[in-house]
Amino acid sequence: MRQLLEVIRWLNIGAAVAACLVMLLMMFHITLDVGVRYFLNGQIVGTLEWVSFYYMVALVFLALGYVEIKNENIRVDLFVQMMPRKVQLALYVFSCLLGLVFFGMLFWQTLLDAVGATRRGEEAMSNFRFLIWPARWALPIGFAGVLLAVCSNLLRAVSRREAL
Repeated sequence: MRQLLEVIRWLNIGAAVAACLVMLLMMFHITLDVGVRYFLNGQIVGTLEWVSFYYMVALVFLALGYVEIKNENIRVDLFVQMMPRKVQLALYVFSCLLGLVFFGMLFWQTLLDAVGATRRGEEAMSNFRFLIWPARWALPIGFAGVLLAVCSNLLRAVSRREAL
């Protein structure tokens, strides 16, 4: 089980590194566009589309699993902290099971949407041909990472017999 948890952890680290690389690429692209506008009185066509449809989507969704595996999501556990440890664990297990159902549904639906968009060759409406179907794949990849992270946290909590 320890190896499985490490694999899940490294998969989510890899997705977070990919999100960081996307962020660096986005910063470079925007900086280059501003420089071209300021110094050459021109523009890089499609910067807005690239930022909106590719960079921001990948940046947000690829990092979700890493945030979950590190337990860095926002929590409101004011009253739960005052409860006995067994109740805390039971509530944590319940919330993880709800998370698995919720993110499982999100994963499944976004996977279906990504497959459909890929088959159709989905494009954005712009003054040039701009394919957006590749960006659709960031969502199921991100939600798969969250699913694996929630599963990993659940297994760790149950094996330790305490909420994370």
